[in-house]
Amino acid sequence: MPTITTLPVRFQTVDGVRIRYADSGGAQRPAILLTSPWPESVYAFTPMWPSLSERARVFAVDLPGFGGSERREKLLSPRAMGAFLVSLVAETGLEAPHVVAPDVGTAAALFAAADNPGLLASVVVGAALDTIAGGIPADIRADYVDCYAGDRFVESMRYVRSYPQELPVLADLLPRIDTPMTIIAARHDRVVPLANAEFLHDRLPASRLVTIDAGHFAWEEAPAEYAAIVLDSVTRGQS
Repeated sequence: MPTITTLPVRFQTVDGVRIRYADSGGAQRPAILLTSPWPESVYAFTPMWPSLSERARVFAVDLPGFGGSERREKLLSPRAMGAFLVSLVAETGLEAPHVVAPDVGTAAALFAAADNPGLLASVVVGAALDTIAGGIPADIRADYVDCYAGDRFVESMRYVRSYPQELPVLADLLPRIDTPMTIIAARHDRVVPLANAEFLHDRLPASRLVTIDAGHFAWEEAPAEYAAIVLDSVTRGQS
């Protein structure tokens, strides 16, 4: 497995917030925008980075309040975070990116697509770190622990506590989102049930549902298969 040092991590201020990101550079299109899952960071995508960056410009970001990025209380809800994604796309030159947004990034990406038709080329969504099959490298685990030290973990929970108010609003918007969607459901996910993925699939008009033989942290447990699904989604989104 690649080590933590292989990821080109940097910091940049976007919409007044200091964020941590990794950018493979290269051609502007196709561009893949990865939003890190909670309670992890951009390093969660280390296993997939080589295969994705061979085919596209890959830009991974810790959303504000998560990973190594600065927190802004006003952004700790899915719709506000979706608006931040729009600013991120504009300020980083990611023209019509293919967004991969597992975990906390899912609702934000869906709000961004609903409120900004045509902005995103396609979207891939997913419906205790010790649950990762096979474990993770010590240096990456150390980054996760450091990112959520002090009050960082508790404060990041504000985001998910906004779900009861915002997800019903999002549910009403789903049928009007025509952005190509790929929904990845992990067969052994003990956190997010398959019914969540099926709910999205039934309501998103341009979606497909793909199952993967992994647990909740599929991007790390089965990186080759996950990356293949992402690249297939990029190809479909370009056709």
